[in-house]
Amino acid sequence: MVKQTVTLRQTVLGSGRPKLAVPVTGRTAKAILSQAADAVAAKPDLVEWRIDFFDDVQDALALQRVGAQLRDVLGDVALLTTFRTKQEGGELALPDEDYFQICATVINGNFTDALDLERYHDEGRIEALVTQAHAKQVAIVMSNHDFDQTPTEAELIRRLGDMADLKADVLKVAVMPQSVDDVLTLLAATHHANQALAQPIITMSMGDLGKVTRMAGELVGSVVSFATVGAASAPGQIALTHLKGELDDLKLS
Repeated sequence: MVKQTVTLRQTVLGSGRPKLAVPVTGRTAKAILSQAADAVAAKPDLVEWRIDFFDDVQDALALQRVGAQLRDVLGDVALLTTFRTKQEGGELALPDEDYFQICATVINGNFTDALDLERYHDEGRIEALVTQAHAKQVAIVMSNHDFDQTPTEAELIRRLGDMADLKADVLKVAVMPQSVDDVLTLLAATHHANQALAQPIITMSMGDLGKVTRMAGELVGSVVSFATVGAASAPGQIALTHLKGELDDLKLS
């Protein structure tokens, strides 16, 4: 099996060491652009715009306008745009129809390099959005987040494989550990899925227990680690300046 890579501007996922992403979580255009400028100054590999925090996310014109402004601030830094639903740890509970419309607005806005698309919505609509995104040269990071538990290794691998079957470009799972065994389960699932699937994989175990997984990507095959410049967007994220050093210390020769 030949492993695939995904190129987002100057960042190549699945080649070399894990890449570092930082979130932008502002509620207003001013806050979003300010956070983005701070992020760029810290030199991450990519920025994740968490649009579920944006007060005007359901206003298509406002979303695309701020997206274009954000694109200008980021320059050559790659952008992943994410609406995280309430049931997967995000800010807003929306009907699926509204979620899909927001995703379509992002794809058609011509400002993002990649879109996070949650796997567990209507499969037909998911397939249509993947096709629409690829037609616009937008990569799909398909995701599933479990803030309550860590599924079995077999189930984690099944979920990642399911995303691959739906033609996602990057496969992502994030889970909550209740024990050290849960953390080891996530790491083992990542390693074995990375051996079995062609697409780049992003995984993490959240919270304090799971922090080690944010540093272990080079060992087990997770291609992105999410860090912070300012506010965190998920429990257990580590400051970018610290994580850069920690990944350097853990570099495989």
